[in-house]
Amino acid sequence: MASFKANLATKTMAQRSVDGRKTANTGKAQVEVRAERSWIDAEGVVGRKADETTMVSAIDGRATKVARKVTKCQTKEWMKKAISAISAGALAMSVTAAAPVLESAQASPPMEVMQLAKLTAGDPQKNPNALLRNALPIDNKPIRAIQQNLELISEDLRVPGVNFRGVSSKVNASYRVATKNKDKILADVAAEKKGDAEDKMAKLVKGLESMQETVKAQDKQEVPLLQQELLRYVGDIEQDMVKGFPFEVPQEYSNLPLLKGRATIAMDLTLKDNPVTDKAKMVIVVDGYNAPITAGNFVDLVNKKFYDGMEIQRADGFVVQTGKPDDGDGYQINGKSQTIPLEVKVPADKVPLYGETLENLGRFQETPVLPFNAFGTLAMARSEFEPNSASSQIFWLLKESELTPSSANLLDGSYGVFGYVVQGADILQDLKVGDVITSAKVVAGQENLVNPRSGSSPPAPASEN
Repeated sequence: MASFKANLATKTMAQRSVDGRKTANTGKAQVEVRAERSWIDAEGVVGRKADETTMVSAIDGRATKVARKVTKCQTKEWMKKAISAISAGALAMSVTAAAPVLESAQASPPMEVMQLAKLTAGDPQKNPNALLRNALPIDNKPIRAIQQNLELISEDLRVPGVNFRGVSSKVNASYRVATKNKDKILADVAAEKKGDAEDKMAKLVKGLESMQETVKAQDKQEVPLLQQELLRYVGDIEQDMVKGFPFEVPQEYSNLPLLKGRATIAMDLTLKDNPVTDKAKMVIVVDGYNAPITAGNFVDLVNKKFYDGMEIQRADGFVVQTGKPDDGDGYQINGKSQTIPLEVKVPADKVPLYGETLENLGRFQETPVLPFNAFGTLAMARSEFEPNSASSQIFWLLKESELTPSSANLLDGSYGVFGYVVQGADILQDLKVGDVITSAKVVAGQENLVNPRSGSSPPAPASEN
């Protein structure tokens, strides 16, 4: 695989300024004109004015009329460098050493201001466990209603002093749905999992009754603990509703390692210059229901112990990246790099899209089933201009910016997300180049991997110590 030039640094992330502010009073009407300039400084290239918004407010004591006019200007060369891209390329750090870095992406048709505004509406879900629940291929309205009510309690918990009235309303609504729709919920459970689901359903109802009493007592410490416990029961029931694998992988990719379900990976790390600890652990859930090729590729490499002993190769506050072997850009068999196609599942389609970004397909307004919303979102790195060049390099996205806001993320649909860190994600912000992945092991879901590459085998059972 060719070496790729690095041309975008983290310090070049989006900045915004507002200028050209003018105010003219015209009797009862006030006209305010604001020219807003957005730019991204990439290698000294500064973007020009992106949009101009004129807002006219007529105040006459009876009504207010607001008219908005958006004019678009031609996107400059800077936009080609602005859309962030994680690359499997390398930036020379010395004569002999290299580390993967963030690269710019090839330009696509500019995103219109009003289209972007449409994407940013709403409060996106950022919790990794909630994202995984939402990504399950099920369609049971009662259990989804319970899930949504319980998740929305988090908003009430953020109110100073806790909005117990809101919590009570959502708990009571969940209880009513659970008791009145028990049969409808259990009817969608796979036959072989019916007993487990009935047990979880009973615990859910009992837990909701306990939470009702806890809310009455206004116990601020206990409410979030019970909330998470109940959401675990909901997630387990939803998982029991999945009946087999939901689609056929296209024949041209069917011989690749595939994860037909989910798997959990425990990753141990050694930190070299951390003043608090020299050991850390993360738990990652990878989702083969929506990214069977990408997740299968990763699980297969984990089984081959490919990542064991590998150093963190980039850690700049924007991403943490690793997976580049010493002898090339990706995993090789007999000297040949093993690559996988870009794989992106959107809610409107039954099967993931392969080989093309959502932008190139004209579907950039659609949010993937697995979005870059959560801190520690796990995805495959690839070369700048070739979406089907991912191999073994992976990255975790750490922070949001104006280029990567949740639900309007310019990485969404351009890079293959396949999992989330569900425990221990905080350590990602402390990782440095040179820290080491001591080991990565599949601790659940091994049976869901099919077509492992020759030479890969499941790891030995984890020690109890």
